[in-house]
Amino acid sequence: MPVMPVPLGFVFRSRAKEEKAPADKAQVTGSSQPRDPQARKGRPTPKRSEAQSQRRSVASTPVSRKDTAKRQREDRRQALDRQRRALAGGDERFLPARDKGPVRKFARDWVDSRINVAEFFLPLAIVILILSVVRVPSIQNIALLLWLIVIVLIVIDSAFSGYRLRKRLAEKFPDANRRGAVAYGLMRSLQMRRLRLPKPQVKRGERP
Repeated sequence: MPVMPVPLGFVFRSRAKEEKAPADKAQVTGSSQPRDPQARKGRPTPKRSEAQSQRRSVASTPVSRKDTAKRQREDRRQALDRQRRALAGGDERFLPARDKGPVRKFARDWVDSRINVAEFFLPLAIVILILSVVRVPSIQNIALLLWLIVIVLIVIDSAFSGYRLRKRLAEKFPDANRRGAVAYGLMRSLQMRRLRLPKPQVKRGERP
């Protein structure tokens, strides 16, 4: 059979280049920077500052129900403490919702600036109760009469105060929501001045 001629380049070609090529490819592949396991496929590796902020947020997140309940109790305690200081100092930022707003503040100041009959109800009730316990018919009759006088005075003074407060609110806040402000002021007038919360910010006789 005829023998096919073999090219001399195939026999005497350099094997050093073939062995060196895979090694070079492996070296290039091994020298490439590994992808951040946290980075998504197809996105650049996050910066060091971003990675640190992510680690801090993960570390600060509660890991158990006990830690969550503890954090919630601490937040409630701080909120109540801020609210208590606001009620004592009149800070509008941390007052309860029922006390917030310029309308409610004006109603408080208007009530605190005048003498209300209803604020003396508690001490008068104690005196009348003591008189009614005495086993003397004339004193008991006086106690009953005092009850009637106190109740009538409170009703008349509250009606007059409600009318004047409604009028002042309409003059000062014509476009504001005044719903419930008069009832809020009348309820405040039933409390003794030193027991009112938020604490009075005006003196008696001072124009709010």
